[in-house]
Amino acid sequence: MKTFLALFLFLTAAFSASAQESFVVYFESNKHEPNKKEMLRLESWMQENTASKIVAINGFTDEDGTTAYNDTLAQKRVSYIYGLVKEKVKTRDDFKTRSFGESHKQSKIKAENRKVTIHYILAKDLSRENEILGIKPVAQIQRVGLPLDASLELQVRRAAVGDKLKLENLNFYENTFAILPESRPKMFELLEIMKKNPKLKIQIQGHICCMPNDRADLSTKRAKAIRMFLEAHGIDKSRATFKGFGSTQPINPLPEKNEEERAANRRVEIEIIEN
Repeated sequence: MKTFLALFLFLTAAFSASAQESFVVYFESNKHEPNKKEMLRLESWMQENTASKIVAINGFTDEDGTTAYNDTLAQKRVSYIYGLVKEKVKTRDDFKTRSFGESHKQSKIKAENRKVTIHYILAKDLSRENEILGIKPVAQIQRVGLPLDASLELQVRRAAVGDKLKLENLNFYENTFAILPESRPKMFELLEIMKKNPKLKIQIQGHICCMPNDRADLSTKRAKAIRMFLEAHGIDKSRATFKGFGSTQPINPLPEKNEEERAANRRVEIEIIEN
């Protein structure tokens, strides 16, 4: 089972359609809580799926309103639905939530765009869970030829206790703690640095952008995901602690003026604890 601890880092952006189910909850305009009719549908679904497993929850809006407003509204819808289902239907430990706002293919019928989609696997298919999600064991993941940016190793070598180093080019799927496949080189780079420096101890620190409050504790979950990756590859967890700071330590003031400023605030750093 250990070989699968880090697999969520390599989830593909799209889920396999085979043996994966979905359930849609619809919302009224500008609302993040379902009406009575939709709540009854959701409650019925939960009762019928206590043995199923949720693998993702995605939120959407129509085109009315500003992009920023719709992004926030979609996120609220996802958070609200997750709050209702998390204690009643099993979820993967690494399950993904994503808020698309208005940035999805819009139906001509506006009401169909105001929704949250729950992706799940039926109990009868759980024995093939990893196969359905397209997850490969760590041993099968291509490691040859991963480019290492020597600058991080040099920074670590020169760093003093208390120094903080940003992990460049380490990115996540929007509103989730699942790491993008193209960020794998940075993960293996950090792993190799930890292996080469057995006395090195770090704290992995997560930061988010845009929102004044990290209600989903996403910054902590992202930092923890990196620690889990290191632990799964043989790094003792005592050498890599983790902490989330939400948006309390922004590089640029909130609200950010553009995507460049948001990207700078949305980051993962390592603080040198021992070196």
